[in-house]
Amino acid sequence: MENSIRQLQQIYQGLPASDGDGVKLTRIIGQPKLKNLDPFLMLDAFGTDQPMDYIGGFPPHPHRGFETVTYLLAGKMRHRDNQGNEGVIEPGGVQWMTAGSGIVHSEMPEQEEGLLMGFQLWVNLPASAKMTPPAYQEYTPDQVPQELWPSGTKIKVIAGRTDQGTSGIIQNDMVHPTYLDVELQAGEVFTQTLKPFETAFFYLHQGQLAIEDTEQQSGSQLESKQLGLLGPGQQVRIKNTDQQASRFLLIAGTPLNEPIVQRGPFVMNSEAEIRQAFEDYHNNRF
Repeated sequence: MENSIRQLQQIYQGLPASDGDGVKLTRIIGQPKLKNLDPFLMLDAFGTDQPMDYIGGFPPHPHRGFETVTYLLAGKMRHRDNQGNEGVIEPGGVQWMTAGSGIVHSEMPEQEEGLLMGFQLWVNLPASAKMTPPAYQEYTPDQVPQELWPSGTKIKVIAGRTDQGTSGIIQNDMVHPTYLDVELQAGEVFTQTLKPFETAFFYLHQGQLAIEDTEQQSGSQLESKQLGLLGPGQQVRIKNTDQQASRFLLIAGTPLNEPIVQRGPFVMNSEAEIRQAFEDYHNNRF
């Protein structure tokens, strides 16, 4: 396993969906063909310049038992919760929210026209942390570390550490995530070392890529809007096979290997805990 190259196990296509008050999006993880990738529960991509596709936003709704990660590429989103917290996520900014024992929040577009584009990832919490107090790690675009290669390749490091030593800004000692936004120039190869048995995938949202199965040759090709699930191994090798820059997210984390019982906005370890979550929410105990 040491120094082994992670191979592409499977390719998944996202499904058109809507959430909140009719916000149109693509559900990549959390769909029938890809229910979850422990410890990741959901990945949505949204991107439209049609205001009617997003203007309704995500009115107040509850969460318990996991974390939400909102990362914007364009547009702005205003966040409010029932504990008095409020802020605006801007392009290149990130909010890593720990819902923990329970929170009611809203996410509404801070714009009436223009492009809104970004991602929301759900990260599971271990049983020991599901009932911790809610918390935030929220950073502006200029606070998120960026690695710039001489060629022009850019890597926004939200979590984890690149092979060239750039460390992300998010702290999570439960699943030890890697979350990289990579803009890879044409013909270049990106490499990243991971722990051999971490869950790892990438989502390509611009261009074309090939996963290098060996040191010398390229393996399977991926097209834009596809997720590539990577097998076990120590190193990821990704080549841009397009004529222009390709952009993708590389996400990895330690599996929790615990039961996942999900009912809408609540993710716990048993049906009894889910029933308690609904009871607590309906009785204003969040």
